[in-house]
Amino acid sequence: MSDFDNPDIDNRLKYFTYKPVNVAPEISLAAYFVVGSILVWQMVRHRSQRWVAILPGTAFSEAIGYAFRTACVYNTTFGMYVAMMLFLLVPPNALALANYKAVGKIMRDSHAQPRWFWLKPGFVNWFYFGSDVFSICMQGAGGGMLTGTNTRDAGRAVVLVGLIVQLFLFACYLATAFYVWWRPEYTVHVSPSDVSHASAKRRVMLAVTLTTGILYLRSIYRIAEFADGYGGKIYSSEWAFYVFDTILIFIAFIVYIVFFIGRNFPRSSNVARAPSVGHELQQRPVDSSQLLVSKDLPV
Repeated sequence: MSDFDNPDIDNRLKYFTYKPVNVAPEISLAAYFVVGSILVWQMVRHRSQRWVAILPGTAFSEAIGYAFRTACVYNTTFGMYVAMMLFLLVPPNALALANYKAVGKIMRDSHAQPRWFWLKPGFVNWFYFGSDVFSICMQGAGGGMLTGTNTRDAGRAVVLVGLIVQLFLFACYLATAFYVWWRPEYTVHVSPSDVSHASAKRRVMLAVTLTTGILYLRSIYRIAEFADGYGGKIYSSEWAFYVFDTILIFIAFIVYIVFFIGRNFPRSSNVARAPSVGHELQQRPVDSSQLLVSKDLPV
């Protein structure tokens, strides 16, 4: 008889392989609810575009995940464990979608003419967005399979593939983001709180690159966890979960709050924007006096 079929074994030991500590999930729940509420307030204040709602939505999803983890501390059931796994494993990946969208809109709205197709706004939007959704679906499906004794190995493989795909996407995206940051023809909207066009771009790019780096570290931890397997040292170490998942993702949200990107992506399109290099040359007015031919000169 396996441990899952033994009614005498505590359900917490069956699913977690340890007894989850109290207080920590409650603190995490409150912390993520607070950052989600702050992000909603920032969105309303700066009249941000709708896709920015991915940020507070992810924070509230994390809070729901820790609510299920809190319930599991007292009474672990199969349904609550599955819900906790899905809400804590999948939602942080949505933060990458917000970062992809931000850089994609910068590239599209700057009207720059990239040399290579992989730098075209349409490709950047659909490639990263579609690939990340694929990765999220794989991780969600694999996370559900992990809870079954007969499908656990297959579920671990599915989650690993999804995480590895996402790790590759993060690396490619960081290269694209640094290119956009470096090239002057890519500009962002300037909010009233920005002192210059350069500072506006610097804040947005700092937010997306720092948070993507954090997500990259979190994915490495998750890959190591699932590669180690159910009951392995990493899976059975609750402190590792709180350090490399809970705290890392919370730090990412702090970055989003401090460098709130929603102020540079307002619903209104009449916000000041730095002209790109090529666009500036096309729009530069010509002094009409330079076009006049003096009557004293021979024609």
